[in-house]
Amino acid sequence: MTDTKDMPALSQDHIRAVDTAALAPAGDPGHRPRILLLYGSLRERSYSKLLTLEAQRLLDMFGAETKLFDPAGLPLADAAPADHEKVAELRDLAAWSEGMVWCSPERHGAMTGLMKTQIDWIPLSLGGVRPTQGKTLALMQVCGGSQSFNTVNQMRILGRWMRMITIPNQSSVPKAFLEFEEDGRMKPSPFYDRVVDVMEELVKFTWLTRGRSDYLTDRYSERKESAAEVSARVNQKSL
Repeated sequence: MTDTKDMPALSQDHIRAVDTAALAPAGDPGHRPRILLLYGSLRERSYSKLLTLEAQRLLDMFGAETKLFDPAGLPLADAAPADHEKVAELRDLAAWSEGMVWCSPERHGAMTGLMKTQIDWIPLSLGGVRPTQGKTLALMQVCGGSQSFNTVNQMRILGRWMRMITIPNQSSVPKAFLEFEEDGRMKPSPFYDRVVDVMEELVKFTWLTRGRSDYLTDRYSERKESAAEVSARVNQKSL
């Protein structure tokens, strides 16, 4: 675990390093867990981005290798070719990752269009290979008013659809404008403590499942099909 001096909201007496020896399977690749973080707002003071940055600091502290995708300039799904610079960047990061964090504001009772656009650009399959299958996923949302779970619940459905291992814990921060200092750091609170819980759990689940995900997601129905049949089915033209 890295230095926690830059984590003023943490209770130093109660934070623990992740015991990787207890979690890593035989034949684990050995590198730090690779986590991609996505957020769903382009506002100058975006609370979903601020919350994601806090999550990134925590993941780094727990020993993960993290990358944050900047969605500015990402076109709407299907409005540009797949080799568009931002699309290619997002897909490369998705392929690199072993786990993800999705964090969106709640807008009209749902995730933002920007959040959904990022998810839509991550393909379910590329030549019969599913880029998200077996990867871990943690979900967070920020609310402008009272606490809601509409957005994390909606994203949980998408994570399941993309065959991701979506961890049980999740974070929803109500009245997010009250939960951050002027410098953008999150204030100490039970909401911050929940974010710590979620990131710790994500790192643990990633250590536990990576290297095993191919076996965990191996399916009888797909073993019945030939590789050519699988490729033909999952790469059929979009409706």
